[in-house]
Amino acid sequence: MGAGRRWVTAAGLLGCLGSFAGVWLAQRAAHVSMIDLMVYRAEGWTVRGGGDLYAMRATDARLPTTYPPFAALLFAPLSRLPTGVMRAGATAANLGLVLALAALSLRLVGRRSPTAVLVVAAVAVWCEPVWTTLGNGQVNLLLAVLVLWDLTRPPAHRWAGVGIGLAAGIKLTPALFAVLLALAGLLSRRPRTQAGAAGHPLYARRALTAATTFTATAALAAAALPYDSRRYWTSVVFTPDRVGFGEDTANQSLRGVAARLEHTGDPGTLWVLAALVVGCAGLAVAVGALLAGDRLPNGAAWAAVACAITALLVSPVSWSHHWVWAVPMVVLLGAEAVRRRSGRWACGAAAAGLPFCAYLPWQVPHGASRPELRQGAAEMVLSAGYPLAGLAFLTVTGRLAYRALRPPPTGPGPTTTAPARTFVSRN
Repeated sequence: MGAGRRWVTAAGLLGCLGSFAGVWLAQRAAHVSMIDLMVYRAEGWTVRGGGDLYAMRATDARLPTTYPPFAALLFAPLSRLPTGVMRAGATAANLGLVLALAALSLRLVGRRSPTAVLVVAAVAVWCEPVWTTLGNGQVNLLLAVLVLWDLTRPPAHRWAGVGIGLAAGIKLTPALFAVLLALAGLLSRRPRTQAGAAGHPLYARRALTAATTFTATAALAAAALPYDSRRYWTSVVFTPDRVGFGEDTANQSLRGVAARLEHTGDPGTLWVLAALVVGCAGLAVAVGALLAGDRLPNGAAWAAVACAITALLVSPVSWSHHWVWAVPMVVLLGAEAVRRRSGRWACGAAAAGLPFCAYLPWQVPHGASRPELRQGAAEMVLSAGYPLAGLAFLTVTGRLAYRALRPPPTGPGPTTTAPARTFVSRN
């Protein structure tokens, strides 16, 4: 590394540290509650005390447990820490995860510049999903990092699939990545021997590892917490309203959009139909991008982000802080702009990041009086900013995948088939 590059990296490091320090001070000045972290701690106390995990209510807001029981086992050590130490430790850990998210997002598109990692992290920490994750003490960054770490493993890596399985064991939505891998393996037409010799990504094997890991987390929780496990898998998992009002402006899923459109907390058929259509279309887009091979540059990255956005859209509740996947989405769009040397793509990347940096869900009336039930057209558009950005991304990805998958024109001359692009880190 030359002296000039070292100076650039040093400047990036100072800028990133300054940005992180600014966020830490700003959150202290805002007296953030870290309310979800306090719920996690209460879950840990309940597990250690042998209480009823899903009857527990924590904090002044009387918040319930919503994650699978395996998550509560992981939260048990929090109950042994002083509150101040726990809050500071969680903030420091999440800031470290912002760096990891930036690095893995860049690795997914074939970039390994330390300076770029620092710049992306310094900017990303101020976007609303990351800011709110820090302020609430949430686990969203951990889940995204687990999935991206998994997807950037070499295809035959012995741990490939474990990260997805662990993330799904903590919270169910990452399980959609295992479905993506399973479908890609099923639709791959190459014989196993030929594919293995050509470096086949072993999608089915990775999906099986993810499913096995997830099953292991459920089995461990069932052994340690049999009553809570039985209650979760037979009842709690089917009651999304436990986590809050469906029309809440912070709910940036299709169900939240439908609830605000219909001015009701239970959108019913409209949401179910929308989730089915978008879920099937989103998975088809992700699988198509993954199987397009070298005909779609960064196809694995397009597939990963499309799958994450599909999961966020179809989940009954996707709070705004769940959308930390906006970081790899904007990184991917920015990388595409650089690859194409296109100002139009650069503007598109900036436009995609705008809703998340403008804190759109909080620009409309919200609160205990449930003003979301009385939103006008303009307020509905603002409060649907994240889903609209996600749907636009899926549309772009679908168009790129369709073009890449179209059969080449027939005519004289030899034809070649590009190998399938895998989830793999570039060395």
